[in-house]
Amino acid sequence: MATEVNGMVECRPLARVWGEEDEDVVWWGAVDLFLLNSGNAYDALACLFGVRNSFGFRPLAEGRGLPGDVSEGVREQYYGEAYGATWISWAELEGVDWEERNVSGELSRGEVAGVGTHWGPVWEVMRVLGGVHGSAHVRLVVWFC
Repeated sequence: MATEVNGMVECRPLARVWGEEDEDVVWWGAVDLFLLNSGNAYDALACLFGVRNSFGFRPLAEGRGLPGDVSEGVREQYYGEAYGATWISWAELEGVDWEERNVSGELSRGEVAGVGTHWGPVWEVMRVLGGVHGSAHVRLVVWFC
């Protein structure tokens, strides 16, 4: 049975201006993953989120669940048959060692999920939003079905 990834890039546009604790500082759905990610390679899902991890990667963001403060955009798209929800911030992704290899040493993070892969457009959008709103205020929320 196939595994499909769904998700959304979110940002908190007012956090830099008003501070994280302000009641009006909420997460906004910025871009649907469907518009940016044209691939569904299992090695990338394993590397990033620990899904179908027969590739031996140390996942970056496995099993975190949906954030409690998830955007309305994600709430509208997330549905009951979904599983494995998780998220990762742009601040975390900025610090990733893309040269890190899987257990066998055959594949690097960059080879399966780096900027030169189908994940490149996702990272580019997050980088731009991080420059505008701050790295900690941009995240990717994903789930699988």
